[in-house]
Amino acid sequence: MSPTAPSDEPRPTVGQYMTLHVEVVSPDDTVSEVAKKIDITGHDGFPVCVGRQVVGFITARDLLLSNNEVSIFQVMSKDLLVAHPGMAIQDAARVILRSGIQKLPVIDDAGNLAGIISNSDVIRSQIERATPEKVGKLLRTLESIHGTKITQKRKNVFINLLIPTQKTVYADELEGRSYELSNGLAEPLVVIDCNDNLYLADGHHRVLAAHSLRIEKMDAYVLILDKSVELGMAKTAAKEGLNTIQDITIVDYARHPLVETTRRNN
Repeated sequence: MSPTAPSDEPRPTVGQYMTLHVEVVSPDDTVSEVAKKIDITGHDGFPVCVGRQVVGFITARDLLLSNNEVSIFQVMSKDLLVAHPGMAIQDAARVILRSGIQKLPVIDDAGNLAGIISNSDVIRSQIERATPEKVGKLLRTLESIHGTKITQKRKNVFINLLIPTQKTVYADELEGRSYELSNGLAEPLVVIDCNDNLYLADGHHRVLAAHSLRIEKMDAYVLILDKSVELGMAKTAAKEGLNTIQDITIVDYARHPLVETTRRNN
């Protein structure tokens, strides 16, 4: 199965999961006024808007060392990362994880606020929608190519028993996966059980992050083949000399490509 093959199903988008009714503040509001709003609502930050135009974002941290009567315009973040309703939710998740922000304002083509996506919401929606689809497509492809029947099981696997099928991972991507694992947000691995060998089909960054956190077992979708076949990924592993996860190389001189981000400078 080619990883770049087009999907038969539409990718979930930010517009499907964003919160539509968003609390906002004005750049003319004072630090004191916004601090009270944070206390009342329990939110840790707000988009700063003029009308519906997003001009900044303010967080509780921005207020800490500011005088109560200072305007929000003077302390807000003006260099914004934003999303669009049509943006793939997987890409929005990457933006959030790599930037370390908690919320991502969603704007329309005119720059008006359309909604907001929070950290945990976007990742959880990705887990709910993406993984079952990914596993199902892999299962059907393997059955078609090898003329075999496959049993799917959900269980924990020891990561030291996994045979990787990808030689390199990106250091910056590991940071995001470590965050997911630490907060219980990581999606399951996808493992193929063939000839009594466990090949890691999806989740190399997650496995390396788990190893660094001293996690021994991980949740996985395990596809069990009913007969012995010669998998293409098994050939790849053998050719690259991949026997355990410790054979994977961590690349720290290049960044993983991020498909869709929009940085707004005000």
